[in-house]
Amino acid sequence: MNDRHSASMRPAVSETDAETIARDCYGIEAVARELGSNQDRNFLLREPDGTRSVLRIDNPTFGDDARDAQHAALDAYRAAGIPVPVVLAGPNGELTQRSGGGYAVRRSEFADGEPMLDAGYFAPVVLQEFGALAASSVNALATLAHPGLDREHMWVMAVAHREVGRCAPAIRDRALRHRVTAAADEARSVLDEVASGLPIQAIHGDLTDDNVMGVRGEDGRLHPRVVLDLGDLAYGWRVAELAITASSLLHHEPERPLRVFDAVEAFHSRAPLSDAEARALWPLIVLRGAILVASGWRQLEIDGDNAYARDRIRVEQAIFDAATSVPLAEAVEYATVRLRSADPLAVPDRLGADAPEPHPKRARSLPVRSLLPEIAGDVVVVDAGVESPWLEAGRWLDADAEDRLVARAFAGGSAVAVLPFGVYRLTRTTIDCPDAAATWPIGTELHVAPGPRLVVTTPVEATVFAAGEHGVRLRLGDGWYLDIDGFSVDVEVNSVLSPGTRLGLLPSASESRRLCVTLIRADAVEGASPPVDAVKEPDTGRSGLVTPERVPAWSALARDPAGLLGLPSQAERDQSADEQRRREQILAGAQERYYEHPMQIERGWRHHLVDTTGRAYLDLVNNVAGLGHGHPGVADAVDRQIRILNTNSRFLYRELAEYSERLLALLPPHSPLDTVVLVNSGSEAVDLALRLVQAATGRKTVVALREAYHGWTMASDAVTTSAYDNPYARDTRPEWIHVADVPNRFRGTYRGAAEDRSVGARYAADLGADLDKLARRGRPAAGFICESVLGNAGGVLLPEGYLADVYARVRAAGGLCIADEVQVGFGRTGAGFWGFERSAVMPDVIAIAKPMGNGFPIGGVITSRAAADALTSQGQFFSSTGGNPLSCRVGLAVLDAMEAEGTQRNAREIGRHLAAGFRALAERHGIIGPIHGEGLYLGVELVRDRDTLEPAAQEAAAICERLRELGVIVLTTSERSNVLKVKPPLCITAESADYAVAALDRVLTEGW
Repeated sequence: MNDRHSASMRPAVSETDAETIARDCYGIEAVARELGSNQDRNFLLREPDGTRSVLRIDNPTFGDDARDAQHAALDAYRAAGIPVPVVLAGPNGELTQRSGGGYAVRRSEFADGEPMLDAGYFAPVVLQEFGALAASSVNALATLAHPGLDREHMWVMAVAHREVGRCAPAIRDRALRHRVTAAADEARSVLDEVASGLPIQAIHGDLTDDNVMGVRGEDGRLHPRVVLDLGDLAYGWRVAELAITASSLLHHEPERPLRVFDAVEAFHSRAPLSDAEARALWPLIVLRGAILVASGWRQLEIDGDNAYARDRIRVEQAIFDAATSVPLAEAVEYATVRLRSADPLAVPDRLGADAPEPHPKRARSLPVRSLLPEIAGDVVVVDAGVESPWLEAGRWLDADAEDRLVARAFAGGSAVAVLPFGVYRLTRTTIDCPDAAATWPIGTELHVAPGPRLVVTTPVEATVFAAGEHGVRLRLGDGWYLDIDGFSVDVEVNSVLSPGTRLGLLPSASESRRLCVTLIRADAVEGASPPVDAVKEPDTGRSGLVTPERVPAWSALARDPAGLLGLPSQAERDQSADEQRRREQILAGAQERYYEHPMQIERGWRHHLVDTTGRAYLDLVNNVAGLGHGHPGVADAVDRQIRILNTNSRFLYRELAEYSERLLALLPPHSPLDTVVLVNSGSEAVDLALRLVQAATGRKTVVALREAYHGWTMASDAVTTSAYDNPYARDTRPEWIHVADVPNRFRGTYRGAAEDRSVGARYAADLGADLDKLARRGRPAAGFICESVLGNAGGVLLPEGYLADVYARVRAAGGLCIADEVQVGFGRTGAGFWGFERSAVMPDVIAIAKPMGNGFPIGGVITSRAAADALTSQGQFFSSTGGNPLSCRVGLAVLDAMEAEGTQRNAREIGRHLAAGFRALAERHGIIGPIHGEGLYLGVELVRDRDTLEPAAQEAAAICERLRELGVIVLTTSERSNVLKVKPPLCITAESADYAVAALDRVLTEGW
């Protein structure tokens, strides 16, 4: 049955007509509002009591059998648990009614939810849900058979190419018309190869973001739920259901079309695709984009008043552009690789049955001599990878980094320096960018030392396919080519060559010369849109590079020529998933991990981290590395001291006293604290601080604040009251802990402006009352512990006057005051070296750690001699590695660098800049509540309502995931997990701070 070969006029029904039809056919009074459709008419009906339903006026080309098939499909969906609107029968019990104008009319329940078409960015989980929904659709309809399904309308993908040809003349833009028809032709040529193997069944045929209603989740995202509009239901290729769904997702982030494979993999896990279906998928996506554009223009040609069709043109164009932005051959290969389990970089023993190989003995014993037989000297493989030891101290950011690596090899006497195929190059990494850089080379570069001219020979039996001024393309047989670029060619096209035959000369030069060898599949360089054309053209003798997301396809389209050159293969792939599985097998479940799909970080420099694919991330969370990652001064200190001495503090050596004196000198003037005890971590430092106050006072009870985090040892965990870290914290504190109210002026018992000193006074008075009660109960306080800034709350500053008041009350009660400076000390707040300085107090005991060693495990306690000597009542104190020469030397190097590099000043200036940027965002985005903190200890609190401060916890987690995609690492904190904690290395620049603000703005604008 042919019911809709091409676009057609919609039924001539107005909103007034729809109200009449509702009255005549269904006996209801309702106000009608048109919803829009390409070829039918849909109206929202609202009755006086608020009841809503949808009235559909079918295009006259639509037959009764097709309608009955839709009703059967709806039953199948409901049986499978797929939410669909119920078709409401008329007074006569029939689902289909006839209007006075003869139109077929149906009325359905209104589907609650939100439209998804204009929802912006779709997160991976949403893409997966679309893929799962498409799989549920084909599974539900798999056995459905009905005469009304045998329809060959224009949206059946088997006839899409024909329909593109019919509609394309309506495209007025000549260039666009050519693109659409050329893309459709190329897609059909691939489909023709596999069409006979594609399963056919009943499919929805239009399961798109425009025909699925979304439900807003707790994470603030729209999640697909209710399936609408079965107007295109018909027999079709099963994989077409997925292609149609996937194509509709492209415009939600058109610059990253391969993201839709999150949906594809979700479909595949529930409705496994055959090899033929995998190969057909992207051609069908391209065809869908082509027919959308062509039919849209055709619809406007015959129905120029169709506002719905006019509005859709923009989306349809975006879908087509995104679908064709990836070369078809590359996308087809990508699909087959993503959907198979084999290692995409597993190189076969032979290129193919007829692929020649170099002479094995010659290749193994004489590297690159199969190409450059006259080379005299060593051949060395240069390491430009992510973990290269030669790219320390940020050398990878230098524009000439690769040239320097090569020069270093030449200086060592090498004749050839090799930059190998398939090794992610750190030298091509970019920072503060939303997109990953092209870091994966598809060829092998040979850098030849200055010297006389050299003969270039073919390493394999081949035929010259093409010859240019600087290179040749050799046909190897079995669908492979060998490209050699960077020399003067003197062979003719079609020459048949045996291994060792001369190809030309590498000219003499007083500087380095380059050759690039690329082993590439024929379909990567042939056809209407060869994948190689989408690789940025490199300089002569250089390899093309692709971004990490393109590697799965290019690991099949290109192969490592190492075997032809007598070199070992170095090719890499992203192994983060393997590493995650490895961890899960051997680590405890209680050990935390960042992100749903974590990247594998193997390098850091200053305020950036780099994963194994060369993707750089702006690090906004690593307050441990206060100086920044990979600091050369710290590295040198470790290297130097570990070669000389490392022992324990029972021995006499100068580093322990030297470092301790430096720490004491950093205290405010006239400080009474004069003693340092060094340990290995913040948890140990807090543990020791608690022991000190108990020993010094002869008491046990310690007062801690609610919602605090202090560590993981038995004692430091005892004063950790945060439900964020331990949901049972409040109920499981030991009897010697008293939990006092947290002085959070935003969410606590007392609230008020920063300058309102009464807020702090009331909190302090309450704590004083607690101290009195404890004394009356025979539990006088030994001490009080508090972070100088409420770090676990997200950098909330203590109310004015609070800490001074509380310290006075604690001391009056005979207790000692502990300042936990593990996170906020060492200049992080910018206002002073110590966090407690902003409250104008002096603690009795200071616990320090995180930034002390810039990642090296150092912790410590600073106190008075009297308090420290009280430890003798509990025996001798000793830490095997605390205060050893190595840790002290590292600590000294950190202090030297902090002073030389002005990290405290930078924290103050960039912190102000960042906070101002976040506050500016708050003026545009209602989800941003208070901005907490000072310096480079900031918190961006996210709320659903600024008046009630309802936490946007799930949204915050989702926003962090989206920021990671954009190259920004930020995570959540606070009891409610709704605060973005911003505590980067103290070396962060204004440029990076601006990028962080811009990235957050983009996420809050586009969605997460």
